[in-house]
Amino acid sequence: MTDSSKGLLFGFIGVAIFALTLPLTRIAVVELNPFFASLGRTVVAGAVAAVVLALTKTPWPTASEVKQLLIIAAGVIFGFPILSAIAMQSAPASHGGVVLGALPLATAVMSTVFAGERPSPLFWFWAVAGTMAVIIFALWDGGFELHAADLLLLGALLAAAIGYAASGALARRLGGWQVICWALVIALPITIPASLSVMPASLATVSWQSWTCFLYLSLFSQLIGFFFWNKGLAIGGVARVGQVQLLQSFMTLIAAAFINREAITATTVGFAIIVGLCVWFGRKAKIN
Repeated sequence: MTDSSKGLLFGFIGVAIFALTLPLTRIAVVELNPFFASLGRTVVAGAVAAVVLALTKTPWPTASEVKQLLIIAAGVIFGFPILSAIAMQSAPASHGGVVLGALPLATAVMSTVFAGERPSPLFWFWAVAGTMAVIIFALWDGGFELHAADLLLLGALLAAAIGYAASGALARRLGGWQVICWALVIALPITIPASLSVMPASLATVSWQSWTCFLYLSLFSQLIGFFFWNKGLAIGGVARVGQVQLLQSFMTLIAAAFINREAITATTVGFAIIVGLCVWFGRKAKIN
């Protein structure tokens, strides 16, 4: 199996894990403060990451690597979790999943900055075509009106794109799981007091369903998923493997239908297919 194929496989596993993030976040924020749901999960993941780093005796990152880790933390530990959690208070998880289908294009753009990749014009053509389909769907589904939740999801998209591109570049040196573990640990001095300040007054009043969702978000969405995702980006290329994330739209739509009881309209399916075809045709486009 080639590095490109391995990267796509690892990326697919990571996307499959991430696909449940929005539907489960929507359940969690019904009873949990969205800031606690987003920050608290990073504390749990950070505690586990610290144990993993200690048991494996992983060397400390250098000063230059710490700077990159701070950028990663700003994107995938603070930016995306917080903005998406707030958005999920009012936006359907299925809608959020398709809107974030533009993430592969944003990640490809950021790959030119953080990973030095140079996708070909054909790659950009299909990436832009898929993104335009996503934007049209977002406007169509919202009655051609922009809502606050859409703007929050856009901010989450940009934050994730920066974090993913920086993660993929740094993972080539540190390793996929090491990158997310160090980013989580470095963020603990901020995430611990911040999460404590928004912790529920009574933990016992929160249902087991919300805590179960919170636990998944902590261990899988915030930690284990990145083990596979970062490794895929590192060995398969940030821009190319990043396109795999468009499959998350399909997975999120299915998950939202079963978990959140959200209807999947013919329009939603149609746009998802169009976007998927754009990724399919662009997946073999040359990237330098």
